[in-house]
Amino acid sequence: MDKIGAFVNEQLKKDIPQFNVGDTVRVANLIKEGNRERIQMFEGVVIAKRNGGIAETFTVRRVAYGCGVEKTFPLHSPHVAEIKVTRRGKVRRAKLFYLRDAIGKDSKVKEATDR
Repeated sequence: MDKIGAFVNEQLKKDIPQFNVGDTVRVANLIKEGNRERIQMFEGVVIAKRNGGIAETFTVRRVAYGCGVEKTFPLHSPHVAEIKVTRRGKVRRAKLFYLRDAIGKDSKVKEATDR
């Protein structure tokens, strides 16, 4: 294996939980403020996943104070301390961008009973 491939495999995380689009997740994000570090939680619905080895990302959306907020997290980043799946969603699409326009009950994702 070449040196770049070995370095990439060394940087990949091993303890990532299995989650899909439509699941509700809590992401523990490491934030640096000056010389201090703290963990900030971001909970929402996964609306997109992009595969690609070390560059794999996922987008989480939540509504905070009536305003939709989306964050895209690199999956293998050292700033993503932990990912916890709180609810499994039942969806039929790979990307849930329609949730951006949905209001009220339309913005809910049905819960999966078997998975």
